[in-house]
Amino acid sequence: MVKAFADARTNENLVVLEGFHPLKHALRFGAAVETIVTFDRGQLMGLVADHAPELAAAVDARAEEIPRTQFRRLGPYEPHTGVVSIAARTPVDPQAMLDAPGEDPVVLLEDPRHRGNLGAVIRVAAAAQAAGVLSTGPQDPWHPVVVRGAAGLQFAVPVARVAALPGVAGSPTDRAGSGGSDELATDRAVIAFDPLGDAFEPARVPARAILAYGSERAGVSAELRDRADMCLRLPMREGVSSLNLATAVAAVLYSLRLYATSGPGR
Repeated sequence: MVKAFADARTNENLVVLEGFHPLKHALRFGAAVETIVTFDRGQLMGLVADHAPELAAAVDARAEEIPRTQFRRLGPYEPHTGVVSIAARTPVDPQAMLDAPGEDPVVLLEDPRHRGNLGAVIRVAAAAQAAGVLSTGPQDPWHPVVVRGAAGLQFAVPVARVAALPGVAGSPTDRAGSGGSDELATDRAVIAFDPLGDAFEPARVPARAILAYGSERAGVSAELRDRADMCLRLPMREGVSSLNLATAVAAVLYSLRLYATSGPGR
């Protein structure tokens, strides 16, 4: 059992789900959950009864109870809900995500540094019905810490890590670090969020936009700023210089949803 979890943590086709809520969302959104391990079956089934009774049969059939001493060896983090699982990752084609029809925006994170922030962005993107989340940089959006921060909602919204920023459809991308199958093209407008941009107003953001955010410390790069069709900023109280990354994404996504349902012409 210990080896199975260790192997899953290095397998790019699998993901370790640490805790109950990632497991709940994995099952609810149709993931292939291979293994469920708990040190207290009664506690686990009580959580299922309280939060996801429709999943009781699926969890009960898969769950294996082991001693807590062995459970603690399954990874560096012991969830307080007493359950860890292994599931197959959902494969995502980033180009297909960009090409998909519909008016929902795509969230693009340029080199996010904090796994918890990346997970929180995925969580809010799923809740606000974004078309997907793309990220550049070294952080794996399927890392167990990211999945924990997202409560397993990688199974509800397409997420992918890409090698380079998307280029404009019909023009060369030719960007450093990209090439071959890593090159993406899109006709979606790119809206970069930057402290030096114009004040954000939902009416200014076209449908199907890519909402692009820079890293927590450095902000958007010069490349992303040059690539953007528009740079906007979230208005803030004087003296307050920044928002948490996930909070900024949430503010924009929900402002756009509220505008779409109650704005002019509705």
